[in-house]
Amino acid sequence: MSAAAEAGLRRIFAVVDLLIDAVDEETLVPALLPLLLGAVPGDSIVWTPRPDPANRPLTLPADLLSPAGWEAFARHAPADPLVAHTTLGTGAPMRRSTLQTDREYHALGAYPDVYRPVGAEHQLAMSFPGGYVNGAPRSICLAVNRSGSDFTDHDVFAATLLRTRLGHVLNRLAPPSPAPAPGLVTRRESAVLALLAHGLTNQQIARRLAISPRTVDKHLEHAYAKLRVGSRVEAANAWLTRGDSAQLAS
Repeated sequence: MSAAAEAGLRRIFAVVDLLIDAVDEETLVPALLPLLLGAVPGDSIVWTPRPDPANRPLTLPADLLSPAGWEAFARHAPADPLVAHTTLGTGAPMRRSTLQTDREYHALGAYPDVYRPVGAEHQLAMSFPGGYVNGAPRSICLAVNRSGSDFTDHDVFAATLLRTRLGHVLNRLAPPSPAPAPGLVTRRESAVLALLAHGLTNQQIARRLAISPRTVDKHLEHAYAKLRVGSRVEAANAWLTRGDSAQLAS
C-alpha cells in the first residue's frame, strides 16, 4: 500500500474513532467537520440537518456564506440537481461533475451568488439519516467544496465508507421518542365524535346536543389531541376504528 493510501486510511479511521466515542451531537459535529475534511479533502464543508428547527447549517470555515448567500441558496435550490439528489434521490455520495457539465453548473442561478463566492468549483455531496427531531425523522446533507481539482473515485469511496457510519451514529444520538398512548375521550367528546362520524356539521351537532357551536369546537379540539389526529375525517375514522366503549374516560 502506498504512503498516500495509508494516510487516507488513517484519516478515515480518525473519523470512525470519533464517531465511536460520540455522546451527543452538539459536541460531535464541531469536532467532526475538520476530520471529514481530512478524510474527503476539500476547502470547505457544509453540514445541513433537514428539517432543522434552528434553520442553521454548520460550516467549516464558519460563516462560509452570508445571510444573503443562504437566502440565495434557498431561492435557487429547487433547480439544483445535486440538491435534488440529496433531498429526493438516494443520497449516495455524488460528484457534481457526474450530474452536469461545467457549463451547466455555471449556468445555475445559485452559481454566481452562492457557489462561486466560496470557491466551490467542484462539489461532492451526500445525505444520510440524522435521527429524529420532535418525533419526526431527519436527514443530514453533507457537501464538500473544492476550488482546485475534481474529487476522485477514492474520495467517493471514502465518503461511501463514512456515510453508513454517520447515519448509524446520528440515529443513536437522536432516537425516536416513544409515542404517547392515545388519551381517553370523555363521554361528551365521544357523543360529539359519534355525530361527526355520521356527517353532521358543528352547527348540527350543537343543536342535537343542546350546546353552543363554540363548545363543540372545544370538544373536538380536545378529542383531536387525544386521538392524535388533525382533521375531521381522521377524527371520525379514529373514533370508528377504536370503538366508543374502548375510548371513554371513566
